Amino acid sequence: MLNNFQRVEVLSNFLPFLQSWHGRIIVVKYGGSVMQNLSLKSKIVQDILLLSYLGIKVIIVHGGGPIINNWLSKLGIKPQFFNGVRMTDKNTMELVEMVLVGKVNKDLVTLLNNSSSTAVGLSGKDANLIIASPLFPQQPDNYTGKIEKINLKVVDLLLHSGYIPVIASVASDKNGQAYNINADSVAGAIAESLNADKLILLTDMPGIMSDTNNPASLFKNLDVQQLENLKDKKIILGGMIPKVDCCIKALKNNVRSVHIVNGSIEHVLLLEILTSSSTGSILLP
Repeated sequence: MLNNFQRVEVLSNFLPFLQSWHGRIIVVKYGGSVMQNLSLKSKIVQDILLLSYLGIKVIIVHGGGPIINNWLSKLGIKPQFFNGVRMTDKNTMELVEMVLVGKVNKDLVTLLNNSSSTAVGLSGKDANLIIASPLFPQQPDNYTGKIEKINLKVVDLLLHSGYIPVIASVASDKNGQAYNINADSVAGAIAESLNADKLILLTDMPGIMSDTNNPASLFKNLDVQQLENLKDKKIILGGMIPKVDCCIKALKNNVRSVHIVNGSIEHVLLLEILTSSSTGSILLP
């Protein structure tokens, strides 16, 4: 256990990081099976609250794939994916909206507000935050969507007032039709629109790897050109495809860096922001 002098020394060593990050913007995409582990979930919440108390503006975007799949299984519906993106028929869309907006979002907001009163839950529908359109327009019964427009007025208002926006990745088109949008894409688009200093994707994987069965194959540092080469070589596959696509787009549009990290590492957000090294993959323009 640290004595008082050691505690003070540790805090003083963090001072340069605290000074450099005060007032900056970080977008955190929270998803994967880590969302179902209450202990890990509480650690993520602690990190987010601490960063907010330190003057860092944090926006949370969440999906909820494993939770959606659990509910689909209960209803006897088999999940369908194409290149890591969920295919969403009418019944699935109704369930996705209920689970993400009515359950996952509110549970996360409640957990944050148990220790503060600063979290506000939103979906892309609120204040027309996100205007969507079909990702597969040739499939009229597919409600998987893409982003047409971002309207950050409500997010700017919340950040300016010291609140933490918590955003579910459901939006609607100009006619009010709901669409399920990949949460990585939403996080990337919001990070772009805010000119965020950092986008952090919390996943079930250590980061980007050349062999998903070999943690030693982790790429610690990559730039946009290297990412595009890995895609061309089919090293990036499945659910990592939309993640990397959103990262490339964000890095080409003023986001300074992207971190893809394993959300099951305790206090991973603090490690990524308040130390000089990363536990996962750092992506740069």
